[in-house]
Amino acid sequence: MTTVSISTHNMNLPALPSLTSIVARHGLATKKSLGQHFLLNESVTDEIVRYAGDMSRCNVIEIGPGPGGLTRSLLRAGAKQLFVVEKDDRCIEVMRELQQVAGEKLQILHEDALSVDLITLVAAPRKIVANLPYNSGTQMLINWLDVIYKQGANSFDSLTLMFQKEVAERITATHGNKDYGRLSVLAQWLCEVRYDMELPPEAFTPPPKVTSSVVTLIPRVKPLVEVSKPALEKLVAAAFNQRRKMLRSALKSLGCDVEKLLAKAAIDPTLRAEQLNVTQLCHLARCYEQL
Repeated sequence: MTTVSISTHNMNLPALPSLTSIVARHGLATKKSLGQHFLLNESVTDEIVRYAGDMSRCNVIEIGPGPGGLTRSLLRAGAKQLFVVEKDDRCIEVMRELQQVAGEKLQILHEDALSVDLITLVAAPRKIVANLPYNSGTQMLINWLDVIYKQGANSFDSLTLMFQKEVAERITATHGNKDYGRLSVLAQWLCEVRYDMELPPEAFTPPPKVTSSVVTLIPRVKPLVEVSKPALEKLVAAAFNQRRKMLRSALKSLGCDVEKLLAKAAIDPTLRAEQLNVTQLCHLARCYEQL
């Protein structure tokens, strides 16, 4: 885990009501359907923001601000402008109250983060900093990785995201690790990834049944290996769908001459997918594309 210094371009917010009182006044009982678990400890949200680095030149995007703990920390840290994406009407009211204090620094997007086009709505350079809902966080990341593939390093300056721990471990896992798989390969092909910190269940209201973790992804200037995303996704899906099988068997679903493919990529056919690093899997996908 890396220690990162916080930006000094901070914004002084006047005394604000406690987050607990905000939750009570607005009747913000968390909704299971939205995967909500609120972070009400502002020293914790300040720590998360530190991992996102200097944001004084960036338009920062927060997903699902809830009662606004992380939102306050992002404003204090000096985000050039902060865009909050929220679909829960109750939380929109909370954000409007905070907007009266923060002014134009805070912009509210009443949208569903799974379908909103952030590239169109928010100008570059952009950072995402978010405590993602457990039930849709992985899909959001997959959507953003698609944006990174299409837009390159101009898409996002960085993404500092909270997931349940098992998802964070899948994103950052290296070859030979039981958590290494399709998500690891796709994320690391397009981004440098960093495992930042863990948060126990009691850091949240209500406490979830799992530990949470924060990871940061920094889009690469160019992907690790030049290969089309559809080819890589198809290759990696085949390889990991039967991860205990040797590659010569696992890749049969590709419908090609597997022995020829593995020979072309100079990969031992008796290896399993989890034994190949990200570069090797990308190179294998490139060879598949060229068959």
